[in-house]
Amino acid sequence: MACLISTMPCLVRAQSALEGSLQVPAKSVPVPSTVSPQLAKIIGMPLRKGWDVLPKSGEEWVPIVQATAAATIKNIPGMRERLHVKVESTIIDGVRAFIVTPGTIPAQNRNRVLLHMHGGCYVLNPGEAALPEAIFMAGFGGFKVISVDYRMPPEAYFPGAIEDGMTVYRSILKTTDPNNIAVFGSSAGGALTLEMMLKAKADGLPMPGAIAPGTPMSDVTKVGDTFVTNAMLDNVLVSPDGFCDAGTVVYANGHDLKDPLLSPVYGDMKGFPPTILTSGTRDLLLSNTVRVHRKLREAFVEAQLQVFEAQSHAQYSRDDTSPEAKAAFEEIAFFFDRHLGK
Repeated sequence: MACLISTMPCLVRAQSALEGSLQVPAKSVPVPSTVSPQLAKIIGMPLRKGWDVLPKSGEEWVPIVQATAAATIKNIPGMRERLHVKVESTIIDGVRAFIVTPGTIPAQNRNRVLLHMHGGCYVLNPGEAALPEAIFMAGFGGFKVISVDYRMPPEAYFPGAIEDGMTVYRSILKTTDPNNIAVFGSSAGGALTLEMMLKAKADGLPMPGAIAPGTPMSDVTKVGDTFVTNAMLDNVLVSPDGFCDAGTVVYANGHDLKDPLLSPVYGDMKGFPPTILTSGTRDLLLSNTVRVHRKLREAFVEAQLQVFEAQSHAQYSRDDTSPEAKAAFEEIAFFFDRHLGK
């Protein structure tokens, strides 16, 4: 009956079915009333400035990296003070790192160590700019955290970041039971967390007690539903063809992007440790996160997925005063407490 009254909608539906795609009309997406005031401000921000600037070499990335790092670093002292953590720079077997220690470490965490791999599309957040997520985890979770300041372009290219992470992991294994170690990180750091598990398996190293890959860049070939549905809605990454893709291509340096050490969703995840994944409903990488969750479950790995209302890419680690940030990291800490040794 509807087609007799108006033939146009039926024609559109028929064409969409034939083409295999659904035509969605343009619409305005408001900030929902279901989030905290702190997150509402972040969710309501305009698209990231410079999202469509696409440097083609490590050298071209340098001024952008320096500018974004400076903007992040100025916020670090406030985070440290509010969350009562201490940060010390160090060198571990030749790799730059930071030791982030909470003011009080609960008794059950005194023999536990978390290894942090920072995000930034493999090119951003050097030095102290890598620290916000590590500070959140130490402050909200009460863990000692070692954050790896891994080499990035133009200093090093693939697989430099993985090599630095594995060097620090091997060093921690010398003094810490693997059951008392967890590895975590978001975005590129989430992908590196997964890539390090693949590398540990290949090298015959023991797995840590648990991992927490947040919104991982698990398929840099850009396959996945939310690369389309959340494009121009995610106000952080914005587009699958934006700055983050450009950074990954520079880091890969001509290497096959489908290699599991760049796109870990294509790797064998059998034997992975218990895993908690985090994303948001507006996250461009929500599908990347969901596909990893399914891959882990198909491999009979215990895996938990937490998805936050209206958040774009990794916005759970943007404002330490938001209840959403506290909830995200306390959930991860609770998961770690269940799976790590005492």
